[in-house]
Amino acid sequence: MMVSTRGSVLRLLAWQWKYVVMFTLAGALAVLVNQRWPEVKLPAMPLGIVGGALGIFVSFRTNQAYSRWWEGRQLWGRLINSSRTFASQTLAYLPADGEGRALAETMVRRQVTHVHALRVLLRGQDLAADADVTALLVPGDNLAGDSNPTYLLVHKNIEALALVTRRNYITGEQMLAIDESLRTILDVQGGCERIKRTPMPRGYAFIASRVLAVFALALPFALIGDMGVAAIPVSTIVCLAFALISEAGRVLEDPFTMFWNALPLTQMARTIEVNLRQRLGDTDLPAIPGPDAAGVLM
Repeated sequence: MMVSTRGSVLRLLAWQWKYVVMFTLAGALAVLVNQRWPEVKLPAMPLGIVGGALGIFVSFRTNQAYSRWWEGRQLWGRLINSSRTFASQTLAYLPADGEGRALAETMVRRQVTHVHALRVLLRGQDLAADADVTALLVPGDNLAGDSNPTYLLVHKNIEALALVTRRNYITGEQMLAIDESLRTILDVQGGCERIKRTPMPRGYAFIASRVLAVFALALPFALIGDMGVAAIPVSTIVCLAFALISEAGRVLEDPFTMFWNALPLTQMARTIEVNLRQRLGDTDLPAIPGPDAAGVLM
């Protein structure tokens, strides 16, 4: 996620250089045609109406994409709070020594693994290749080949909760409180999976790109009569504004990628790990990452 307020127009243009070239060529074509056939012009009013409709359409798509991004951030905020609550409940309710303490530590470490595994899976990365997952994995929790490894980890913790309840390490009320925290964690996972696996309808992107292409081709012919060669940069800037709004929606559609404006899952997962392991008394804790030199927080 970009957290720096510094920006570069050149980097922005380099990001969408294909659109810049396409819009510039469209303007140049209008100039060449006008020089050969000066009578070839288009009225400005119909294009103004089309431009207004196009702006509303691409803005609607971007707003919907931002809603998905913001929902993803809210879900991970709930995951942070629920993980902290779960760790505090488990360590406070179970006995402070013996088997009870060992089970509590196992459950907390398994939740840390769950958070890192969720991060990896949402980003489409290899679970077995992630150092955080492999280093923190509780012995006996075999994630390989499971259809939903993160659900398996929560299921293992629910089984452990049932075990400590049967052995009278906690009361029924305490069991219900921990169970509610685990249910919330599972709900958060389901919400993230819903966003990841349900893309926005492809019709939005298809219609926006086609209408924008037609608009970019026609706009210079409406400007050429009054502006001459200046129609090239003006039409390029106007069309590029629509394209950037549309592209902003496209990249916000999936908030869990490794792109610069995606959610900082690494930073949030590391925050959970450090918070929970501190409650366990661990001292060899990793640093919580900050933004890199480009101002991007991963």
